[in-house]
Amino acid sequence: MSTDRPQRRRPRGSAWYWRQTGCWYYTPPGTKDRIPLLDEDGGRIRGEANRKAAELALARVKAAGRWRPAPEPAQENQWLVARACSEYIQHCERAAANGTISKGYRDEATRYLNSLCSYCGALPVDQLKKGHVNLWIESHETWRSAATHRNAIAIVLAAFNHAQEMHGARNPVKGLKKPLAQPRLYSFSADEEKAVYRATGEPFRDFLFAAIHTGLRPFCELARITADEVVESERGMMWRVYSSKTKKTRKIPVKPEVAELARRLMATAPRRSGIALFRNSRGGAWKKVTGVARFLAIKRRLGWDTNPVKKNYSCYTCRHTFAHRMLSGYWNGGAGCSIETLAELIGDTPKVAFDHYGREWGQHYQEPLWAAIGMSTGQMGRISQQDGNTEDAIDNDDG
Repeated sequence: MSTDRPQRRRPRGSAWYWRQTGCWYYTPPGTKDRIPLLDEDGGRIRGEANRKAAELALARVKAAGRWRPAPEPAQENQWLVARACSEYIQHCERAAANGTISKGYRDEATRYLNSLCSYCGALPVDQLKKGHVNLWIESHETWRSAATHRNAIAIVLAAFNHAQEMHGARNPVKGLKKPLAQPRLYSFSADEEKAVYRATGEPFRDFLFAAIHTGLRPFCELARITADEVVESERGMMWRVYSSKTKKTRKIPVKPEVAELARRLMATAPRRSGIALFRNSRGGAWKKVTGVARFLAIKRRLGWDTNPVKKNYSCYTCRHTFAHRMLSGYWNGGAGCSIETLAELIGDTPKVAFDHYGREWGQHYQEPLWAAIGMSTGQMGRISQQDGNTEDAIDNDDG
């Protein structure tokens, strides 16, 4: 008697083969329907070996917009997906007007949720499945990066969490997993930092200089600093920083050169004036769309737009540069700070700071690992002088 187990059907959202008919099918999430997959001539795709043709046919179905859930009639007073999305968009509008969230987040939430409504807005909330959200994301061919998928899922979760907390509507996608964060860690070298300063005008140069030397989020934190947030103390200058991302205010010390720059800018933006310290040539606070355009121009001017690594640099690279330099002791004689200290300075939790920066750049994380295998800093220096002998020994051993 054979002990081979029958092959399990592939999950909903994938093409699967039915031996009884010899054809390929798919089952839309939230249903038990069996829908045949057709080739470009309209004929059924047959044969177990034609998996690639079946997956291509399924991709055509999704791209044509036919991969949508069919809603059953909603009961009276039953929440629809469109209503949950609308409630959250209105909440974001009010919060943006009050300054508790950024206008950029409001715009992103509106864009994603309007797209979701176009896909399945008429679906009752109780009928919405996690698979519907995943397939909605897959139906957008231009949404390729994990970061885009994370943002879309985060906003959908926020919308249904809001509907549950404020209106008692059940959250049907609670626990929906987001792709793992894949932070793109790039930092400027000293020469690259100088090149950036030479390639732009004084207002943007001051803005980038402060971003590199404070680690503040460029547009939701640094661009909003006014003289009212500046505090002079016996030890030096400190800034009160409010983040619309974390909804928290922290107080951070700033380096003497940044303090000197701030005092100079305060001459034209005094206390109680409401004028931002860092302003563009027209006297307005730096906005994300303007800053992004200005940094793209810098990359074109320096020829970085064609470099495989440097083309990824952005205003946010200033924040990464600060984290890298703090952890490596760039400004402190080689004594890197702890993850907890970095987290307080940049307004992240220690876990987020460690996940984003600590594994890659944190001496307090890496040194114990080297020490655990008997490799102190001094030993590593001696080994680096013996690299040639080591390579020879390896070559001889391989031979």
